[in-house]
Amino acid sequence: MTLDPLILSRLQWVWVISWHILLPAFTVGLASYIAVLEGLAFFTGREIWARISAFWTKIFAVSFGMGVVSGIVMPFQIGTNWSRFSDTTANVLAPLLAYEGLTAFFLEASFLGVLLFGRKLVPAWVHFFAGLMVAAGTLFSTFWILSVNSWMQTPQGFHIAGGRFFPDDWWAIIFSPSFPYRYLHNVNAFYITTGFVVLGVGAWLLRRGRSTEEAGIMVRMALNLLIILVPLQFVIGDLHGTNTREYQPAKFAAIEGRYDTVSPLPLTLFGMPDDVSGKMRYAVEVPALGSLLLMHSRSATIKGLDSYPMDQRAPVGPPFFAFRIMVGIAVLMLFVAVIGQLLRRRGRLYRSVWFLRLCQWTAPLGFVAVIAGWTTTEVGRQPWTVYGLLRTAKSVTPSLTGTDVAISLALYVLVYLIMFPTGFAFMAGIVRRGMDAAADAPAPIEAGRPIPAFVAPATEDDHVA
Repeated sequence: MTLDPLILSRLQWVWVISWHILLPAFTVGLASYIAVLEGLAFFTGREIWARISAFWTKIFAVSFGMGVVSGIVMPFQIGTNWSRFSDTTANVLAPLLAYEGLTAFFLEASFLGVLLFGRKLVPAWVHFFAGLMVAAGTLFSTFWILSVNSWMQTPQGFHIAGGRFFPDDWWAIIFSPSFPYRYLHNVNAFYITTGFVVLGVGAWLLRRGRSTEEAGIMVRMALNLLIILVPLQFVIGDLHGTNTREYQPAKFAAIEGRYDTVSPLPLTLFGMPDDVSGKMRYAVEVPALGSLLLMHSRSATIKGLDSYPMDQRAPVGPPFFAFRIMVGIAVLMLFVAVIGQLLRRRGRLYRSVWFLRLCQWTAPLGFVAVIAGWTTTEVGRQPWTVYGLLRTAKSVTPSLTGTDVAISLALYVLVYLIMFPTGFAFMAGIVRRGMDAAADAPAPIEAGRPIPAFVAPATEDDHVA
């Protein structure tokens, strides 16, 4: 059997980036959360905010280190496996990636040490400033990486000469048509992901009776954030979808599973895509609802995939199912956020064991949604690396052999299956130990037990954040 270097290179990229994206999905939001905690510690002078910040800073440091290691692999892969893509786009994309290193990584690496070790060595305002700079660094990193990705999705501001892209308008390149929506959608998703992790950790600590005062604050802050950001994500997602329909109509058709052009457009809830026959089998559809929800019109439609040549269509299955997984998770997240607020208003939040367990179970869902969203975006873009201009098959390194990629892929699989579980286990150990100040914490909260006074909802702290 012949090993195809293109297929194996794509599998290797999927493997590496699927693990790597879990880390910025967490650290971007966590850095901002730590900055908020540092600000509360600085302006209120209360030690509890510093304890919570120190707890999450330890976890951030581990995840940041893992992100650096797995992130370094990405440019190496572009050079080794995708050299034709690198050569063709270098004049446009290389400066953007350099800006990411000069701004984002510089801020993160420079100030994380102060945040980790400087609480007793520097003035309080310097420590707070370090938290702000680390958070800014993560947002700058997201800015430049998504600027690169958005240009690949909706390229503009360039000309092609000698088979290479050359910049004409840097403003147009950086702020390509899909960038604002992609940036807002991703950053908000990262914040939501972090919010559910904080919520789940706080719920676990409450149920185990560890660091319960701090855990109660975590749960409250997370729910206050999520009740705003989860509904906001539906609005941003709708705007992002409208942009995709305008600039990447074939991707939009693949996401919706539309092989044919129909007016009004039904909403396909479920089905089994069949790319060979060009049909959605076993489709469960709601008539006309697609036009109303997706395009805000009773009669609007989109061009089906049968309007595009076969070699310009994405495989329908991955983006079709991934998008529905992402939306389904968002609906579940909204349910958790709403129920949490209702329980809090009724004074039952901390004694509701079933809800605390639900918070634990839903803690990883943000990561699943991020992976599903990435799958929707990247597989839906196929067969292009630069949409409509550079095909994926023309981007791979010509000298690669299948054996070369198979060996490197096997090594990546082995290393990542050691590194990531070890890192996750280390972070879980930090959570299990709780905060240092919680040595005399009371017994775990179980169903039917009275609520401890320090987490009662009728306190001034209950309205913080």
